[in-house]
Amino acid sequence: MTGGCRRRLISVVIGNIDTSSQPRSLGRRTFASVQDAPLTKKVEMTNWEKGHFINYGKMHENLQIVRSRLNRPLTYAEKILYSHLDDPHGQDIERGKSYLKLRPDRVACQDATAQMAILQFMSAGMPSVATPSTVHCDHLIEAQIGGEKDLERAYNINKEVYDFLSTSCAKYNIGFWKPGSGIIHQIILENYAFPGGLMIGTDSHTPNAGGLGMAAIGVGGADAVDVMANLPWELKAPKVIGVKLTGKMGAWTTPKDIILKVAGILTVKGGTGAIIEYHGEGVNNLSCTGMATICNMGAEIGATTSVFPFNDRMYDYLAATKRSAIGDFSREYAAGLREDEGAEYDELIEINLNELEPHINGPFTPDLATPISKFKEAVKANKWPVDLKVGLIGSCTNSSYEDMSRAASIAQDALDHGVKSKAVFTVTPGSEQIRATIERDGQLKTLEDFGGMVLANACGPCIGQWDRRDVKKGEPNSIISSYNRNFTGRNDANPATHAFVASPDLVVAMSLAGTLDFNPLVDTLKDKDGNDFQLKAPGGAGLPANGYDPGQDTYQAPPEDRAQVNVAVSPTSDRLQLLEPFNAWDGKDALDLPILIKAQGKTTTDHISMAGPWLKYRGHLDNISNNMLIGAINSANGEANKVKNFTTGETDAVPATARDYKKKGIRWVVIGDWNYGEGSSREHAALEPRHLGGLAIITRSFARIHETNLKKQGMLPLTFTNPEDYDKIQPADKVDLLCTELAVGKSMTLRVHPEKGGSTFDVPLSHTFNEGQIEWFKFGSALNMMAKKNAA
Repeated sequence: MTGGCRRRLISVVIGNIDTSSQPRSLGRRTFASVQDAPLTKKVEMTNWEKGHFINYGKMHENLQIVRSRLNRPLTYAEKILYSHLDDPHGQDIERGKSYLKLRPDRVACQDATAQMAILQFMSAGMPSVATPSTVHCDHLIEAQIGGEKDLERAYNINKEVYDFLSTSCAKYNIGFWKPGSGIIHQIILENYAFPGGLMIGTDSHTPNAGGLGMAAIGVGGADAVDVMANLPWELKAPKVIGVKLTGKMGAWTTPKDIILKVAGILTVKGGTGAIIEYHGEGVNNLSCTGMATICNMGAEIGATTSVFPFNDRMYDYLAATKRSAIGDFSREYAAGLREDEGAEYDELIEINLNELEPHINGPFTPDLATPISKFKEAVKANKWPVDLKVGLIGSCTNSSYEDMSRAASIAQDALDHGVKSKAVFTVTPGSEQIRATIERDGQLKTLEDFGGMVLANACGPCIGQWDRRDVKKGEPNSIISSYNRNFTGRNDANPATHAFVASPDLVVAMSLAGTLDFNPLVDTLKDKDGNDFQLKAPGGAGLPANGYDPGQDTYQAPPEDRAQVNVAVSPTSDRLQLLEPFNAWDGKDALDLPILIKAQGKTTTDHISMAGPWLKYRGHLDNISNNMLIGAINSANGEANKVKNFTTGETDAVPATARDYKKKGIRWVVIGDWNYGEGSSREHAALEPRHLGGLAIITRSFARIHETNLKKQGMLPLTFTNPEDYDKIQPADKVDLLCTELAVGKSMTLRVHPEKGGSTFDVPLSHTFNEGQIEWFKFGSALNMMAKKNAA
């Protein structure tokens, strides 16, 4: 740990709490002892449920136990995690090493991943979820011609999936947010997130709730099932990376630029195994929704999650979303909702907001960060397509009232000069509440007058749900969005699309110019009469002066009588399929295994299990398995979805080859490169190789979520102890995997039999299995183990 990050704070004693009955600035509080505080009073977690209370009393009690054991200052991230320990007395605690068993406060699922999560929960044989849970319909709505018609089409196309989710939520006591309600992360921020809470969500951008001081972590569906079934959730104790913010942002700089800068510093791998914790006086200059933007995109640097300490901006947002009681309660526990004085970080980054420029990241990766002053030069030097075809604002990352207000102010400036967007321009409201509010307050009309097409309150182009028709596939072109992720083909399935990520402010300005060769801070544009003008700096309120308009009612609460509800699953459906348990391990070493594919370079969850049109099969494991690894690049030929079947000598698609091996009773392995499985928390990327007969994925390194997902499904995620051994193995080699060596803290042996008759050699493999996870492998999956224990 670095010792250079000690700093002075307003309050440092965990037991101190605010006893004021009137809202005060968090920087000007008086304190009393915790014994005087009503930390055990009943404050509901959300306005949408009854009987689920914020348990600051228990959190404080757990934290005091851990403090007495560790005897050192704690970071805020540690406070949240340790206050949710299942066994604070006996839990081994060492950052970066221990596996923590935790009790999250909530579970949230988006509709694509919820299908498999609920199907797994049904297999566990329980009548109701044990932890407050919600499902949000946001992923299955394709952007095509506009919000209302796109939503209607989605209802028709996905009717059986929506019926399944609606009835299963009603059956198992889960809150259900209907299609059109908004993107899961925005709904969580508006209705469910609270300071100091711990939540897991089946989507990698779940950390968005860190903008309200919550540790919200993206997981696979099997993890969600654990928590729904009242089992403790397991997480390797993250390291903590501190980001100290000082100063105040300039007029064109936004919170988005902070995370774009951090992504450039840490890269897509730099946050792996760590929580990013923001602190410093610069934090107080950010809106709550701006902090959420930063936490949301922390997924792009591989972070477990990101958090901000509780402050007045969070209180203001809670009040604006009709949760003042939570804000008041949080003030009483305020000293537990920030880092201790002297808390040490494993790494410390300092950013002076006075000096921070607006940034544009990309193309093809979210960590290629370029400040706006150097972007024009980068476009020219890299020969990126300079004409801007499409600008897209919104998404779960940047669709707040503040974002839309600032974007509309730039659009209005352009309209006042008689000009509109030259690029195709789209607007994705993050929630029905945001859409209704900006419609009432006029921003929506301004953006439409500017040329904007308003899409449904859903993920849309951000996740590839975009029926794009303005360019042909394979045609090089540039787009810019306020989204979070821009991997090759991510948005429109066109590998030649150069996708850039920026703040909504820059997206609007550059859409107006119709070119990447434009810097709104210094460059001028032509008005309708041909005169030069420079855009005014954007402005806009962080919160609506007249409060939020909730819009249409899109929430379905579970009924009082759930026993009469029947879950809708047709046995002939090609969208939904009840699960069969995987086979248990036979207790033997696995010999003479083929390598299905040796993947080279970036292999994200998009490469392993593509989204877009495949989303409709998220509830049907066999059908969606036809997309397994079709985007991975085969090191043998440099191509995607072309591998050699060693039994036939023929070249075929990856899933077809795997199915042939499975039919012949042949297990197989995959060899992967660095940070394998980076990207969305796509459980199917782990389920599919297991379903099609895979035994192990052996890589240089894994992204955290994917590694855990593989373990849950009874697979072996293994890493080369010596990363250079990746280069020694050829795609046509056969391997033995000595599974009987699997033990905590010990390496395993991969015995390689070269195809061309060279000498057999051994390669040591490392893993992160603990005793409980080894049991998952032995039983065949975590779900197998859970079902057998419930049956007993």
